[in-house]
Amino acid sequence: RVWNARTGESVAAPFEGHSEGVNCIAVSPEGRMIASASSDGTVRLWDAETGSAIGEPLRGHKGFVLSVAFSPTEQRIDSGGIDGTVRLWDTETGKAVGKPFTGQKDEVNSVAYSPDGRRIISGSDDRTIRIWDARTGAPVGEPLRGHEGRVYSVAFSPDGRCIASGSDDRTVRMWDALTGAPIGDPLVGHEGSVTAVVFSPDGRHIASGSDDK
Repeated sequence: RVWNARTGESVAAPFEGHSEGVNCIAVSPEGRMIASASSDGTVRLWDAETGSAIGEPLRGHKGFVLSVAFSPTEQRIDSGGIDGTVRLWDTETGKAVGKPFTGQKDEVNSVAYSPDGRRIISGSDDRTIRIWDARTGAPVGEPLRGHEGRVYSVAFSPDGRCIASGSDDRTVRMWDALTGAPIGDPLVGHEGSVTAVVFSPDGRHIASGSDDK
């Protein structure tokens, strides 16, 4: 569903087409398209104004698709799934771009593009975060290790210099996006798994959501 951010009213009818639950959505940078990832194993693109589906469902993941993100140019979307892969798609043709990114040993819960579009990050049940070359799919450096539980959410800071991650270990962590080194101590306070993290537009704050309600 799309909502008016000022009034809270629903805008247009629900976007319908997935046959199972919707696990993640992303809005394109210019606001023209919405991408959705579903337990029906597909990614779908939608016209944000009309709610009409754009093209056919994007199929390739084996099992649930858990996460989706737009590139800064809107030309690509990436998705992560229960099959442990990250996949790229062309938003114009709906076709897969290159081969799946492989290397994480368990399901990929969250994906994000760097602000310059050159890197993709993914967080996994294998307790790691990986950085990928968005053009080649090659891993950049070693996995970021430190969380003691599944990584449920990852985000780039607006300047692309930092990564934030939320985990089943109830913490939020900060990382140097260039070196992969942890920044400071884990942020603690939640009493449940941290399932969502996001930076404020100016990069000064992080918001987190948790199973602790």
